Amino acid sequence: MDDTAKYLIHADVSADGVVERSDVVGAIYGQTEGLLGDELDLRGLQQSSKVGRIEVEIRSENGRSTGTATIATSLDKVETATLAAALETLSRIGPCKAELEVTDIEDVRAAKRRWVVERAQELLRESFDDGVMTSEEILDEVRGSIRVADITEYEGQPAGPNVAESDAVVVVEGRADVLTLLRYGIKNAVAVEGTDVPEAVGELTADRTVTAFLDGDRGGHLILRELAQVGDVDYVAFAPEGKCVEDLSREEVFAALREKTPYGSVANRADPGEAVATDGSRSPSPPADEGPGSAPSPATPDSPDGVGSDAADAAEPLRRGAADESATAEPESAATEPAEATAPTEAAESAGDEDAGPETLRDHIAAVIDGGLGVVRLLDGDAAVLAEAPADEARDAIDGAERVPDAVVVDGVVTQKVADVAADRGVDTVVGRELGEFTKRPTGVRVHAAADVAL
Repeated sequence: MDDTAKYLIHADVSADGVVERSDVVGAIYGQTEGLLGDELDLRGLQQSSKVGRIEVEIRSENGRSTGTATIATSLDKVETATLAAALETLSRIGPCKAELEVTDIEDVRAAKRRWVVERAQELLRESFDDGVMTSEEILDEVRGSIRVADITEYEGQPAGPNVAESDAVVVVEGRADVLTLLRYGIKNAVAVEGTDVPEAVGELTADRTVTAFLDGDRGGHLILRELAQVGDVDYVAFAPEGKCVEDLSREEVFAALREKTPYGSVANRADPGEAVATDGSRSPSPPADEGPGSAPSPATPDSPDGVGSDAADAAEPLRRGAADESATAEPESAATEPAEATAPTEAAESAGDEDAGPETLRDHIAAVIDGGLGVVRLLDGDAAVLAEAPADEARDAIDGAERVPDAVVVDGVVTQKVADVAADRGVDTVVGRELGEFTKRPTGVRVHAAADVAL
């Protein structure tokens, strides 16, 4: 009946006593029977499916009952209104004095029409607006497809078609970055595909004007440091902080390239040129001509560069003599030991154990992987062990480490998940017995197989 109903009659019911739903329905049938003749008799209309069930909700409180009644009809307007008026002749429900008042006759089709209009407007907004392209958008789409089709390779690396002949090249991180630049008409870009810069790209930068165009995150700075070590970089441009080159619009790409800066000025900034202190903090790298343990010479007014040359000349023999003394002290003490003292003392055993312990990352690689320990070892910046766990729990060990390790050595396969969690935590280096298959190698962490690390 609900599918064919045209109108809904809504009425309020009240009774001076406690009544139930069945009492209301029975009173409506009984007191309208024969009132309107056979053609509009309520029972006959229900049997012919012209009137639906009488839906009643009733509740009693403080000795009085109130509720609502709803009747669906497929009669015309006149017949429906006449039937509704007949319902208001109800005066008693059971033994109680009662009253029924029609409050509304709802046109079901009008409600459906409103829904149809609202749904049509929604479909119009969602289905048609996005599909309309302007002439300019169509031309840009066609141009973009041609440029993307021009992507080539340079020594196995994704590159634009002009890289081999161009006097200037743009070095980016990945294939998606090359495609983005091709879409905007830049055809001399080459990708390094991660922080491990290929030797071919390093050689390419030797005789070209090189602009490094990298993502505005930690991975971009790491790639710049690696590229500067294996090749020559003339200019540097970064995407806006937190953005990738592949996500930039045409305006953002050209704005970043216009604002490129010489590498010499970028190299002195904290992130690209910083050194990692032993406590995990960042500190500026020392000048190339000073060792990490060298002390500055006292300055004198006579020296044009601010360094006292006489004091430096006088100190050199002292340093040389001290070095010679320390080098000869150990053999002399060894020579004075009694020849028969072959058993090491307890102190000597303790010192020997300390010397035998791993002191560098390479020592840990030899101990864990070459020794086949079957564990993952987390190390800090001084190559001290932070934690150790079974190799098959490497991902959980890195993810749950209280202190972020600087390096991870695992006697097992370095999988995509292990590399991803290491990059997320900020680990600098991961070394495994071998490398698994990578869909996309993270740029924020150096991942190596043990065989590729010189011991």
